[in-house]
Amino acid sequence: MRALAQFAMRGPLQASGVAAVTTAVPLLFWIGAAVVGLVILRLGISQGLNIGLWALLPALGWSWLGNDPTALFVLIQVVLMVSVLRLSVSWEKTLLTGSGLALATGVLLPALFPQLLNDLVATGVAFYQQYNPEVAGELGGRLESVVAQVMSASMAGTYLLIAVAVTLLARSWQSGLYNPGGFRAEFHGLRLSRPVAVLCVAVMFGAPLLGLNSVLVGWAAAVPLMIAGLALIHGMIGARNMSIQWLVLFYIALVLLSPSLMLLLLILAFVDSWLDFRGRFNPSGPAE
Repeated sequence: MRALAQFAMRGPLQASGVAAVTTAVPLLFWIGAAVVGLVILRLGISQGLNIGLWALLPALGWSWLGNDPTALFVLIQVVLMVSVLRLSVSWEKTLLTGSGLALATGVLLPALFPQLLNDLVATGVAFYQQYNPEVAGELGGRLESVVAQVMSASMAGTYLLIAVAVTLLARSWQSGLYNPGGFRAEFHGLRLSRPVAVLCVAVMFGAPLLGLNSVLVGWAAAVPLMIAGLALIHGMIGARNMSIQWLVLFYIALVLLSPSLMLLLLILAFVDSWLDFRGRFNPSGPAE
């Protein structure tokens, strides 16, 4: 992957070609978005937008001809998030920007892609009626609206997670090519401020009370805490100079024990905003 990033940074022609081709190829759109993000971080927003136009064309094609807006929404979110990161050098502001974009995506999806949502809702309703008739009976006439909210929220949340991962990838490429070790130290030190941590938790619990789409708002508010929690784990393991196997075991456990372990991760990230575990921790050696 680093070799691909090096090739893309040889010039605008190479970057445009990689961004356009990878976005056009199914399941490789994230590489195109990462290349655009790398150009923005290294050369500036104006240069990145010029490259991004070449990725935008196949993304629009997938959206309107293939009825799949994934590449389009991820590209837009990555461009905006990376631009905020370049201007502010703040992961907190970058993650909050992503959360706001996820909320906007959840609202725009039914309006811009009604046929896609209708098909997904019909599939979801049929699934509940066939495999979980008790829930379908309890919801009654509200079943379709509930499924619609869940589908739009799940799509928006998935796009946000992909966009955050791509933004992290673009930053790691930039660090690997031009500032070795910079991204590792940056990510290991990522911690939400107290007001932002409180805001995320308040929004998560307040959404149902306000009659908002609690699934969508929960996705958007949980992602900054989740990334901060992952940064905490990486930072603690790095400070102890522990092997990468510990991270592998952690991610395996995260997959197998979710959502319980994910909830614990969110709680740790919130508490870390107040107690600063890494600041209190006496490192035994250089960070990994």
